[in-house]
Amino acid sequence: MPVLEGLWNPDLRMRDTGLGVGVEVGVCPDEVPHSPVWDPLKTPPVTCGGLSLALELPALIRQLRAAWRARRGGPQVSKRSQASTWVDAEKEEWEDLKQNIEDRNTHLEADGRLSTGHAGVLLAERRGSYPLIDLRTLKTSAQQGEVASGTRRKVKRLLSFQRYCHASRLLRGLVPHTPGSLHLLDDDYLGQAAHMLSKVGTWNFDIFLFDRLTNGNSLVTLMCHLFNVCGLIHHFQLDMVKLHRFLGMVQEDYHSQNPYHNAVHAADVTQAMYCYLKEPKLAEQLSPLDVFLGLMAAAAHDVDHPGVNQPFLIKTRHHLASLYQNTSVLESHHWRSTVGMLRESGLLSHLPAAMSQDMEQQLGSLILATDISRQNEFLLTFREHLDNQDLDLQLASHRHFMLQIALKCADICNPCRVWELSKQWSERVCEEFYRQGDLEKKFDLEVSPLCNQQADSVPAIQIGFISYIVEPLFEEWHRFTEPSLLSQAMMGHLHKNKAHWSHLRYTHTNSDTQAHSNSEEAEPEGRDGEEGDIP
Repeated sequence: MPVLEGLWNPDLRMRDTGLGVGVEVGVCPDEVPHSPVWDPLKTPPVTCGGLSLALELPALIRQLRAAWRARRGGPQVSKRSQASTWVDAEKEEWEDLKQNIEDRNTHLEADGRLSTGHAGVLLAERRGSYPLIDLRTLKTSAQQGEVASGTRRKVKRLLSFQRYCHASRLLRGLVPHTPGSLHLLDDDYLGQAAHMLSKVGTWNFDIFLFDRLTNGNSLVTLMCHLFNVCGLIHHFQLDMVKLHRFLGMVQEDYHSQNPYHNAVHAADVTQAMYCYLKEPKLAEQLSPLDVFLGLMAAAAHDVDHPGVNQPFLIKTRHHLASLYQNTSVLESHHWRSTVGMLRESGLLSHLPAAMSQDMEQQLGSLILATDISRQNEFLLTFREHLDNQDLDLQLASHRHFMLQIALKCADICNPCRVWELSKQWSERVCEEFYRQGDLEKKFDLEVSPLCNQQADSVPAIQIGFISYIVEPLFEEWHRFTEPSLLSQAMMGHLHKNKAHWSHLRYTHTNSDTQAHSNSEEAEPEGRDGEEGDIP
């Protein structure tokens, strides 16, 4: 079977999944239609001087425009008018140059927008394309809720320029990495980290300790180890240098300043996914491709997460909300960022084109399944399969559906961990909620549910999350595993943790009530004293 030159080949084709709208539950992606890919994204060649053609192109454009304008103006133009025209032309060219930077990403976004009902092109997000959210420029009017036209242009230019510069692989290549940022994997296998990796399949694995032992490189270290022990490196003939580069990109593009949605969360989800893939009911039927996709989707499912939710992006009119038409905004961005890094690293470039494209599409289907707004959709389908006993894991579509369910379980499994770990995750996710709520208050935006620190306590949030999201899903997973020892342990932790939070909520409520009653009792005494002072 011939191996194509790589995923940057413009002849490669890809089908439209609708970015979450058209992905059916439990159905593998269909055949790829014929539509050109990546023509607008061809990178310019590098000259022998080490300079990119992109650095010389603006000057070339200016020369061509000046020659064209001179020819259009003709020899009859006076010197004064020529000078005036030259000044105006320079100003116009400068404005055009700034506009070109802005229009470049607008063009890419327009090409990348996929909609249900017609064939589209999968355009990968550039790595790190998510601009920093600066609400100082996004503050809206209290009356009309609209950004002034001048501010809107500044915001658009800011977002476009940030994405353009931050996405440039050439610019990133010029920036030296800090010492130890991507140390060799062999160093991670020394001492306690190696001992922990020998128990990576146990449910009480402490990912926080592992992250400290690996100097903040838990995701890279864990994925390299799992790919090795699962035989994926040998089976897919992966280049270790490319693998390490790809995983380094993924880990780097998680925002370490996020209390919850960071690389440690990705590593935790990956470790949980590995435990689920080892479940006897699944392990007997999964192919190496299934294991590869499951681990990859777990590692990259929240890459480049900004630390705010989809409603926040919509209400602040963020460009991603517009790009994905307010549907699975973050999940779509996670997927497209992952595809961009896969292609940039060349990790799958040695595989046949049809196979690499199918892997990209299936990764998208898995990552999009983590959208919490689709929880009931997947839960009802899962429940129907179990009720009808018609799950056939020899079918690729049924195995893919179970990978979706496993990833959803891994993504929200924190309440099923031991209390010491579960409590840390709960506090982290609530801290991230509260940060968003503080931003919304600061800039006169409506505070999102669960983001008001004064009204939403951590115990109350966790009890609601467990009752309405976690328990229904894991009860069906418990049925599916028939039940396994791991499933029994998880359900035990889940019930204990819920009881813990209920006790903390009761204690917190009683303390608040007692403080309130004490303040009410103290107030009349103060008034009596004031009245007694009146002559």
